[in-house]
Amino acid sequence: MSRLDSMLRRLTAQRDGLNWAVAQIADHPGDVLDMGLGNGRTYDHLREILPDRRIWVMDRVLQCHPSSTPPAEDFLQGEAEPMLEKLAQGGPKIAMAHYDFGRGIKADDVAEATRLSPLIAQVMLPGGLLISGQPLVGFDQITGPETIAPDRYLFYRA
Repeated sequence: MSRLDSMLRRLTAQRDGLNWAVAQIADHPGDVLDMGLGNGRTYDHLREILPDRRIWVMDRVLQCHPSSTPPAEDFLQGEAEPMLEKLAQGGPKIAMAHYDFGRGIKADDVAEATRLSPLIAQVMLPGGLLISGQPLVGFDQITGPETIAPDRYLFYRA
């Protein structure tokens, strides 16, 4: 598979997975967390499909497209560990989270996701959904939408 085809497959899976998850949490209160702002495409999509939810965004640096800049009060800038600890203050509040941290080196990305999983668990409401491009630990893996290959995107319930 070409890199272009692989990227298109990943982006389609991401969009389909997020849309599916939004429908799953429709009757569950709570905020949303986007881990890994990057260019801001996912955040932009989330605020379009979840206009009435608070969307927390986390990344090391703010370098997104200007039209996808989150409000300052919803942006947690810095390393993931202290930002997740800060978000966890006051107890769990996240009904849906999207995990998109990584540098493109699979072994390193999997190790980081494993290391961050217990901290992510602290911010998740019971029954909340996680959508991830990397395997997470300590959550119940569930089946996502049929349109997504099982190895392309991963879905978990907290």
